[in-house]
Amino acid sequence: MLAGLSAALGAGLLWGLVFLTPLVLHDYPGFMLAVGRYLAFGVLAVGLAWFDRRALAQLDRADWIEAAKLALIGNLLYYATLASAIQLAGAPVPTLIIGTLPVVIAVSANLLDRRRGGGEDSAPWIRLALPLALILAGLLVVHANAGTHAATGSPGDYLLGLAFAFCALACWTWYPIRNSRWLRARGPGLARAWATAQGLATLPVAIVAGLGYGLWDGLAASSSAGFEWPLGPRPLLFVLMCLLLGLAASWLGTLLWNQASHLLPAALVGQLIVFETLAALLYAFIWYGRWPTLAEAAGITLLILGVIGGVSVFRRKPESPGS
Repeated sequence: MLAGLSAALGAGLLWGLVFLTPLVLHDYPGFMLAVGRYLAFGVLAVGLAWFDRRALAQLDRADWIEAAKLALIGNLLYYATLASAIQLAGAPVPTLIIGTLPVVIAVSANLLDRRRGGGEDSAPWIRLALPLALILAGLLVVHANAGTHAATGSPGDYLLGLAFAFCALACWTWYPIRNSRWLRARGPGLARAWATAQGLATLPVAIVAGLGYGLWDGLAASSSAGFEWPLGPRPLLFVLMCLLLGLAASWLGTLLWNQASHLLPAALVGQLIVFETLAALLYAFIWYGRWPTLAEAAGITLLILGVIGGVSVFRRKPESPGS
């Protein structure tokens, strides 16, 4: 339990960085931020693959197909839609939508586990209700002031941004549950190799996506300014941020999350994504140079209490199968 919680906390601290990137590189399309991040992830994975060559050699065709699915949906599509949502609809409301992930994943995972016979991986709904309610309440309180920061774009852009946010929510509801089931169906010691495998599977997808965007942008440039493909208006900062996200948020974050997914039930791991929200808030306070407001501090307290409650549910076995 402690090792799994520590791994999930480390992943959350690293993943919190991804919420800052669309603000730091606000003049870059969200799709190119995703392409740059996962291109760096894939290139780094090529070098890191040498250390996991024996474990990677044991993966069969079905495993590589699974890695490609996880890479496409949980990596490239998720971050492209998240970054685009933040840029189109402003940060608060998309962040609130994505912030419901701990609740959505926990409910989805527990529903699936109970349908498959339950056991140690599932928990009675009555005991999950309070921790999930605390997490949801904390998220709502933290983002209570979201309505005061409206997006500056058109109503069409705002609605498109919300659609992207819900798409990102769907992508990352599917990803951790699917990833957890793959890891828990196999023996220990695959967390690092599986993170590298996802990076290798991401690389060709990111290359094709980047070239496709460059072609589209070249055609669009005839009628507008377009994007300065491939590195944009601030190439050095773009490359450095992509390398940082590729190594820290993508490879190392995925490695730590894989460890947590192997050690903990999916319904509990889903709740622990709240660490990402807490880290994102911490980095945002540092970025803006301010302390949290009273409402934000109260919301953060509720989030922490919810996580503690969720952990306590899975430390004890269900009292009866019919609960």
